[in-house]
Amino acid sequence: MFSTIHLLADATLATEAVTQAVTAEQLQTVSLTTSNVWMLVSTMLVFIMALGFACVEAGFTQAKNTVNILFKNTVDLSVGLISYAWFGFNLMYPGEFNGIFGFAGWGLTPDLSPTYADGAYTYWTDFLFQAMFAATCATIVSGAVAERIKITSYFIFTFFLVGFIYPVLGSWHWGGGWLSQMGFYDFAGSTVVHSVGGWAALAGIIAIGARKGKYVNGKVVDKPGSSVPLAVIGVFLLWFGWFGFNGGSVLSADPQSISLVLVTTTLAAAAGGVGGWIGGYIMFKRYDLGMVLNGILAGLVGITAGADQMSPNEAILIGIVCGIVVVFSAVTMDKFKLDDCVGAVSVHLTCGIIGTLAIGVLGAKAGMDQFVTQLIGIAAYGAVAFTSSLAIFYGLKFTVGVRVSEEHESEGLDSHEHGIRGYTITFDN
Repeated sequence: MFSTIHLLADATLATEAVTQAVTAEQLQTVSLTTSNVWMLVSTMLVFIMALGFACVEAGFTQAKNTVNILFKNTVDLSVGLISYAWFGFNLMYPGEFNGIFGFAGWGLTPDLSPTYADGAYTYWTDFLFQAMFAATCATIVSGAVAERIKITSYFIFTFFLVGFIYPVLGSWHWGGGWLSQMGFYDFAGSTVVHSVGGWAALAGIIAIGARKGKYVNGKVVDKPGSSVPLAVIGVFLLWFGWFGFNGGSVLSADPQSISLVLVTTTLAAAAGGVGGWIGGYIMFKRYDLGMVLNGILAGLVGITAGADQMSPNEAILIGIVCGIVVVFSAVTMDKFKLDDCVGAVSVHLTCGIIGTLAIGVLGAKAGMDQFVTQLIGIAAYGAVAFTSSLAIFYGLKFTVGVRVSEEHESEGLDSHEHGIRGYTITFDN
């Protein structure tokens, strides 16, 4: 009798152990599936940002160059995704390396092990999410140098920016490089994505020069955009896509973290719009819609570095500061005759720096040591991104050329380079 009871007890314990093991495995599968689905949804949201950039840039630039802008933004994504898949991803995430430069080999080399990314998402999801970030970096340059750059030279530059410059710099932080080891923090890319793109845009503006007739006798000549409604649609698409940009950067489906990030992202954008409204009125004595739109984008860029570290009130403060500063940054650019068609440098570079420095001033990581680390990271990224971009642009300038002819610039790039117009009204006889 005792033996039978003992055997039954052993069998019960064994069954409970198996049940617990199965339950743990099932929970792990559910966790992987949930997080992976959220990452894929976020990837789709970031993808939509390409359309947002296209709309903003087409809306803020002249009607005669609309097709050119749309062509660049469309092909940007194609060139960027291919170059990032071919070698960019393995430059950015090389595995064990010296902290400055590493390369894991050509093409995509899938890691299908269940422990990849600690079981949070798959290799394929990781690549696709990061590839969308890389393509976003390239589109920042497009609007800044619009209406006068040769399209072939632009895509040569894009190839190097997305394929080499951005991934190598990204490896310093997100790839486990020297800045990551130092303690530099940039949650979703105020510096890694936006400032790098902003530095590249500034280099392009300097190398190519201003549009003809933009600065005359010390005055700034306005060149009206083709469609204010299109620009507004673009900004709202970017705001919508930023939920994936920042929300997906949690890299899991953790409900508390995602909720906080989406709240701080939204509040910073809203405060940025208010800041742009205030800054525009102070500077121009009018309710400037363009500055409100750029203020929203400025707030989004500013919160991106610390969306997971800030309280709602701190997010509002960052947003309103960025919204005001972006106005004065844009005016300063014009004072130095740096012709930025859409304000990309002011939005992405200036506010990317502000947002990155905010990590050392506000939020959970605030402190002098963190501020100094953030400053070192900003300086390092700026030095390499700007000088390398400037070298490529000047290399193109003295070889194949970077600027279209005066005739093409005057009459519009659409008719000369694409053979069609962006806006055409015809009437039947």
